[in-house]
Amino acid sequence: MGGAVVDDGPTGVKAPDGGWGWAVLAGCFVITGFSYAFPKAVSVFFKELIREFNVGYSDTAWISSILLAMLYGTGPVCSVLVNRYGCRPVMMVGGLFASLGMILASTATSIIYIYLCTVITGLGLALNFQPSLVMLNRYFSEKRPLANGLAAAGSPVALCCLSPLGQILQYHYGWRGGFLILGGILLNCCACGALMRPLSPPKQSQEQEEGALTVEEKPHPKKKLLDFSVFKDRGFLIYTVAASIMVLGLFVPPVFVVSYAKALGYEDTTSALLLTILGFVDMFARPLSGLIAGMKCVRPKSVYLFSFAMIFNGCTDLIGSQANNYAGLVVFCAFFGMSYGMVGALQFEVLMAIVGTEKFSSAIGLVLLMEAIAVLVGPPGAGRLLDATHQYMYVFLLAGCEVTLSAFVIALGNFFCIRKKQDDPKAKMEMAVTATEREGLNHGVEGEEDGGGEEEPRGKENGKASALKTGEVIIVEEEDREDNTETSL
Repeated sequence: MGGAVVDDGPTGVKAPDGGWGWAVLAGCFVITGFSYAFPKAVSVFFKELIREFNVGYSDTAWISSILLAMLYGTGPVCSVLVNRYGCRPVMMVGGLFASLGMILASTATSIIYIYLCTVITGLGLALNFQPSLVMLNRYFSEKRPLANGLAAAGSPVALCCLSPLGQILQYHYGWRGGFLILGGILLNCCACGALMRPLSPPKQSQEQEEGALTVEEKPHPKKKLLDFSVFKDRGFLIYTVAASIMVLGLFVPPVFVVSYAKALGYEDTTSALLLTILGFVDMFARPLSGLIAGMKCVRPKSVYLFSFAMIFNGCTDLIGSQANNYAGLVVFCAFFGMSYGMVGALQFEVLMAIVGTEKFSSAIGLVLLMEAIAVLVGPPGAGRLLDATHQYMYVFLLAGCEVTLSAFVIALGNFFCIRKKQDDPKAKMEMAVTATEREGLNHGVEGEEDGGGEEEPRGKENGKASALKTGEVIIVEEEDREDNTETSL
């Protein structure tokens, strides 16, 4: 959490921070949009489904809940598949599943049948969402905060596009035709998956390999399908606890704000405009937050920027709970969209900084699984509170307290636990260097070998070259020490 992890991707491969990475970013933008916006956009068909199958609104609301539950709850399964088969094949299959589920749902004869089809679609979206973030992490290092912000902006953009599109499709083709066309649109997930080209290690001349491999390399251990060692990382544990608490209240205001406006006596169209305002502000807040997080003076403290975004969001809920007219709700939605966008742009950036590239595919799966429980508990729990009190004020107060609490958990946990760990001299020896620093060290070794300066002892030089090639960290002790040794982690 203090930035002590290397995001180096596959051994010997440096994140290009551009080039084909921009195509990967475009694919991640589309996938993020589908994953987060589709469960909300499909709600435009609920009235038709209620009329068709003679069910209640709560029955149709399970469609969105199942989609979100599959997106979060299948995290470990996605991690295993990504670590076993790679990102591109998993995303291609996921795109087919997402499309197949909606196509089958268009032939449904009961609401239960639609639930089963929704499980297939949700699994397909999950198989696309997580690998796309893994690939984004591998292609971007120095520009990663900006890349995360731009990719996260896909959610509000897709919501602004898919909701009106769903209404148009329902008007012209009915819910069955709408589901069928949306199934065809989801095939674009396969095209996005095809963009996820694996990074290839750079080609080196035989002489360079001979110079670097003077010491026998140790064989790399077999990669784990699901790496539970991330739970040994304090930063990961603190992040997981804080994120789970945050999700309890984060999604509550967007769910209830329209009903809040209706309870104040405003028309349906006027009330629905609040979500448009929220999404429009969110659309610009995400890339802007990524740009700020990528600044050299801010990036080392990105966890505190993340905690500020959560406090901002929580305080917005607390103040918004006192709104008693439409103007107050408009102001609330504007500030909530800003803070919501900041949280969305920074949450995975902070996780990437905690665990690094090698463990990120496992870490995100485990985090999403923990958040899935909170996603299923949060909004229904707020609904029970509303049924008991009949006051939206208490719902927003509860959400604000939960998000604010999560901000203090991650900020204080980082300050007291992680910072002390980094100040420990032994812990400093465990800290990794960035890809740029490693590249500079490599150039330094080559310069010493080719230059006319004093030659280091042969064993020392070879040990450094071997350790640098395998991505290990070298810490040089003080020159005035008697042994003048080097320690490699």
